[in-house]
Amino acid sequence: MPSGVLAAALAFVLWGLFPIYIKQLAGVPALEIVVHRTVWSLLFMVLLLAGARRLGAVRAALSRPRTVGLFVASGTLLAVNWLVYVWAVSNERIVDASLGYFINPLISVLLGYVFLQERLRPAQWLAVLLAGAGVLWLIVGAGEWPWVALVIAGSFGLYGLLRKTAPLGATEGLGVEAFLQSLVALPVLLWWTAQGQGVLAQGATPMLGWLLLAGPFTAIPLLLFAAGARSITLATLGLLQYLGPSLQFLLGVWLYGEAFGAERAAGFVLIWSALLVYSIDGLRRRR
Repeated sequence: MPSGVLAAALAFVLWGLFPIYIKQLAGVPALEIVVHRTVWSLLFMVLLLAGARRLGAVRAALSRPRTVGLFVASGTLLAVNWLVYVWAVSNERIVDASLGYFINPLISVLLGYVFLQERLRPAQWLAVLLAGAGVLWLIVGAGEWPWVALVIAGSFGLYGLLRKTAPLGATEGLGVEAFLQSLVALPVLLWWTAQGQGVLAQGATPMLGWLLLAGPFTAIPLLLFAAGARSITLATLGLLQYLGPSLQFLLGVWLYGEAFGAERAAGFVLIWSALLVYSIDGLRRRR
């Protein structure tokens, strides 16, 4: 298997299995998990960038106001995405979270059309309309507002749009984001600890160990994704990205027993049909 395909596939598999990790943190509030995830991601990235002698690029980026503003925005979107995703997994909403990552590619297509003046082919329009029909069915037919999926898809789609136009590579950009996020997360963590609140103050060793792993668990898939994306086609990357939400969906339904009735299934089938149209069109276009 080509190394690029292997790296990208491993990234999506790790993202797909992430609910199992979050379930180990049962009882820890979603916001606290995200705060720890941010702080330990910064430590991991500092060590990684220092080893690669790339800290200078991060310092240079932090001296440019426009770059800082761009990464404040992308870091905020990433934090929102993390918070909603962790909350969803902790509250038996893994299937809803997987739906967000299923429709994310189509959200990205729409964002490219609106903000980057990218032209959509007829098949892409059909895929977007099918996905829209699926979301509408979930709202009207299944009687639910899929806000978890829409927030996850929208925040990650906008995050991808900002990172597409960012002036830094994947590793340096992730380091800048982690630093800027930690300007908020680290004081919050220190304040909680000083007040005797949270896992760090209580000294719950097993739980703290799981939280410390949030740094590498966050950064490693992102770095694998960046390494894979540089060496394989977008069509291949587009197909591989369904590994993540597919694994999440299977975990939610079969491992954790989340409800998935016929009404919801109809909406998912429309969205899966949209992804099938989108993927076939991408493969044909690439050939």
